[in-house]
Amino acid sequence: MNASAILNAREHGDMTAQVEPITASGADSRREASPHILVVDDDPMVRNTVMSMLRAQGFQPQGCSSGAEALQAIEAHTPDLIVLDYTMPGMDGIELCRLLRERRATRLIPIIMITGVLGTEMAVQALESGVTDFLNKPINLAELEARVHAHLRSKFLVDQLEDLENVILAMTKAVEAKDPYTEGHSGRVAELAVRVGEAMGLDEDALRSLRLGGLLHDIGKIAIPDRILQKPDELSEEERHIVSRHAAVSQDICESIHSLTTVADIIRHHHEKMDGSGYPDGLRGDQIALPTRILTTCDIFDSLTTRRPYREPMSAPQACRALDDMARDGQLDPAVTAKVRQAVSKNGDAGSHP
Repeated sequence: MNASAILNAREHGDMTAQVEPITASGADSRREASPHILVVDDDPMVRNTVMSMLRAQGFQPQGCSSGAEALQAIEAHTPDLIVLDYTMPGMDGIELCRLLRERRATRLIPIIMITGVLGTEMAVQALESGVTDFLNKPINLAELEARVHAHLRSKFLVDQLEDLENVILAMTKAVEAKDPYTEGHSGRVAELAVRVGEAMGLDEDALRSLRLGGLLHDIGKIAIPDRILQKPDELSEEERHIVSRHAAVSQDICESIHSLTTVADIIRHHHEKMDGSGYPDGLRGDQIALPTRILTTCDIFDSLTTRRPYREPMSAPQACRALDDMARDGQLDPAVTAKVRQAVSKNGDAGSHP
């Protein structure tokens, strides 16, 4: 089987066999298992030396003498890291790396390339193909060991983030399944909030929190009865009180997940207003952090442009005028509403979501 056939078979295989439920015990087992490292080099002396060092460090090395053999090994067992020779007969290291980066299942595997001919042109080609790191021959085993440990730590953090992303998407879909009128709402709010945050100069950490806050701000609605979420008429006072609890419930859910504690406050306060008329804490003015003010405004914009059982959606210009009115009345931050208008106009948002 050639390289493309092997990778395409993996890409289009039975997804139900590849996706496992995310659990705490599953995360622990990944941490405790010895990392599987693929060593690809046509020189048996180099290959065996590297494998011996890795084995002594408690890793599970596997050797391959060619790119084609490596593809077959990867198809059978996806490695945690690859140590790859540049010069090999047939498929060289750069070609193999390029193939691996084209496929979702292998695109994030750290690849350390070993070469005795590292020049500027070769280095550029290798980086463009997706190589993570370089080592010159003859190999310094202590240096290789240090880099293997460093890249495995980085990979573990990336894996944690991917697991978190999967959990977030599953939680968001569970909430939106309860109320078909809000399908896609959280994703749109997150996307718009990040664009506005970028325009207002927020740093990467704040933008990440803003995105997570956008995705999870309504997660507490999972505790609201369907009969209330899907009610076509105006809510009673008691029903409005039940709905207003979702911000605090969303906070509680996020605080129970260590990786989400940084967004809990944003989520709790996304219904606060600058004049103190919001909930749950009646915050006002600068008591409301800028990321929260951004999320609040983007949430309102998307709600206004989404069809509900009791009203038709507004167009984007109509919704922006409504935001400006709320800013003039002291409920929203006028600096944020101005940036929302710019972001919507620049991106060509038409509003009126089904």
